[in-house]
Amino acid sequence: MKTASFKNMMEFIHQKTIIPWLILAAGLSLMYVPSFINIFKNVWNTDRQAHGPIVLLITLWFFYFKIKQIKDQDIEYKPSGFSGWIMLFLGLILYILGRSQNILMFDIGSLILVLISLILILLGRKIVQYLWFAFFFMMFIIPLPASWVDVVTQPMKIAVSYSVEHILYSFNYPVARSGVILFVGQYQLLVADACAGLNSLFTLEALGLLYLNVTRHESPLRNIVLAILIVPISFASNITRVIILSLITYYFGDAAGQGFVHEFSGVVLFMTALLLIIGTDSLLRMISSISIRHSQLKSKKPV
Repeated sequence: MKTASFKNMMEFIHQKTIIPWLILAAGLSLMYVPSFINIFKNVWNTDRQAHGPIVLLITLWFFYFKIKQIKDQDIEYKPSGFSGWIMLFLGLILYILGRSQNILMFDIGSLILVLISLILILLGRKIVQYLWFAFFFMMFIIPLPASWVDVVTQPMKIAVSYSVEHILYSFNYPVARSGVILFVGQYQLLVADACAGLNSLFTLEALGLLYLNVTRHESPLRNIVLAILIVPISFASNITRVIILSLITYYFGDAAGQGFVHEFSGVVLFMTALLLIIGTDSLLRMISSISIRHSQLKSKKPV
């Protein structure tokens, strides 16, 4: 099959009828809109996986961002029907299994395979390779089973509550702990899933990887270091959140700590964590520049 640039192909599609594309979009909507309505009502509406809607919006933006980039580049397309139809078959099997058995991980996860297969059939491997990070990013919207979340969050909840207890105790606050329950003065606070760090960890890791992909740093080491540092940044931000809520509860009562301030503290600390990611990246860039400058000066010294 003759190859052509993606830009020429888009112009060809624009000149022809868009009815097949509307039918394709309607089919995908018919399949997956009910699935997303289901997880909005039952999964993303809980503290455990409240990061889902945020990641979904960012995923849609990132696809738009990458498609705009593709339109401005001369990328050849060559449809790959054989591998595309195989992947479509696997994606549909996963979708049917997920819908019939109410396994949301399979139901939503099949969307990734279906989209990849359609792009393979219509556009080819090079377009899929160019969009690989967008598909990888979509994995963050897949709902995790509650049993997995419990296994991950329990040690994180214990670590957060342990850290908060010792930090407050070092400042002479009347604090004690029993498992994941904190006793601050006469008040009792449960370090729940929302404060365990899993939601912010997933969201911040996703946004951090997105930040790395958009900024396109040339140093692989810098990318790896920043991706790893997102984990302690998320953990530290959640410790800070629990400390603030504990102090608000201690000074102003349980109603103040569990009301609007509780939700607003999550937003503020989430934005703080994002700023820490950007600040950490700036610090790594400065260290890298100083190291390069030092190496250049050292190489210019007379022997």
